[in-house]
Amino acid sequence: MKIMFVSLGCDKNLVDSEVMLGMLSEKGYDFTDDEDEADIAVVNTCCFIGDAKEESVNTLLQLGERKDSGQLKALIVSGCLAQRYREEIRKEIPQVDAIVGTTAIDEIATAVEEALAGRALSHYRSIDAPPAAGRKRVVTTGGYFAYLKIAEGCDKRCTYCIIPKVRGKFRSVPMETLVEEAKTLAEGGVKELILVAQETTLYGVDLYGKKSLPGLLEKLCRVEGIRWIRVLYCYPEELTEELVEVIAREPKICHYLDIPIQHASDSVLRRMGRRTDEESLRRIIKGLREKIPDICLRTTLISGFPGETQEDFEQLYRFVNEMEFDRLGVFCYSQEEDTPAAEMEGQLAEEVKEFRRDELMELQQEIAFEKAESLVGQVLTVMVEGKVADEDIYVTRTYRDAPNVDGYLFLNTAAEMMSGDFVRVLVTGSNEYDLIGELCDE
Repeated sequence: MKIMFVSLGCDKNLVDSEVMLGMLSEKGYDFTDDEDEADIAVVNTCCFIGDAKEESVNTLLQLGERKDSGQLKALIVSGCLAQRYREEIRKEIPQVDAIVGTTAIDEIATAVEEALAGRALSHYRSIDAPPAAGRKRVVTTGGYFAYLKIAEGCDKRCTYCIIPKVRGKFRSVPMETLVEEAKTLAEGGVKELILVAQETTLYGVDLYGKKSLPGLLEKLCRVEGIRWIRVLYCYPEELTEELVEVIAREPKICHYLDIPIQHASDSVLRRMGRRTDEESLRRIIKGLREKIPDICLRTTLISGFPGETQEDFEQLYRFVNEMEFDRLGVFCYSQEEDTPAAEMEGQLAEEVKEFRRDELMELQQEIAFEKAESLVGQVLTVMVEGKVADEDIYVTRTYRDAPNVDGYLFLNTAAEMMSGDFVRVLVTGSNEYDLIGELCDE
């Protein structure tokens, strides 16, 4: 029996997919990316925003047609959409044989067996159940970087976000479990660990009574074979001096932080349920750049939140222009049912949301291109990701580039290198978001 696994949504969801792949591989199943070869399809879904829900539903409908035609023997759905809309899936997509909730992924093998036996069942536990961690994973990222999910759920309850209702309260994975998982990943060839959670900065508050991310980072830095450690999804108001000091001090930790701020207007931030304001954001960003001068800052914004006035938008625009983030993404507000923001007055038209998003992205494009140009002449360490076919050009990433979301450095050299190698490179040029370089003799 061959299984085709489709993982949708965020990198945190991808970790769940890799854990389920590990469980299925231990049961002897083979895997394929070719739907014509697949006997079973598992779709790990997302429902964070409208576009994600649409992608998940369309994928299930497409595979449902293959089930009807007899090309698939079983169709299984897991993840956030499965957690949130189990009854709707049963009713609207009857081709689905089994549904697995977000905290029941360790039952994936049982779900497959039941589906093949013709028993359509659902597998659920409390959304606050301990996260599945420390299990064998099948790393699907290419082998040289991997995500390490350090916590599950979220307690922030931002007014636009459905995550607490499908992923539960914030639960940290024990430190010793994460260190062992990191060692296993390193033994399998992983050289870059990317720490993820709904919010990484609060790691450990539930288990150890205090923010313990600095201590975890120090332990991970001792793992042999790991060269880079990257931290994503740090809520700005939860950053501590201790954390910043560890990032600045430990050579393995990339001087790169993802700090989602969502907006800069105080009135919009209050309605969002965020715990920052423009003044504190400016202070935090200034402090990071003073303590770590070469830090690369990424953030995300929401355009068109309910009640966002033209003045609010202009304030955000000015903030982005003045802060000059190295990396920035903008999402149009998505009106998600069962969230407080969905019931707020002042819902904006889609064209207004899209126009404001595009204005912000055009501004950021100018900033990003200038940032790339400013790196010409610098010497940076890069990790080789691959080679352009039939050319003496390697695709690499700097510490400033998280995989799949940021840019690349294209390295011109006839030297023989392998994916996963680390080399020093002189930046000789830039091309929009990407850099161009040559091997450095130093």
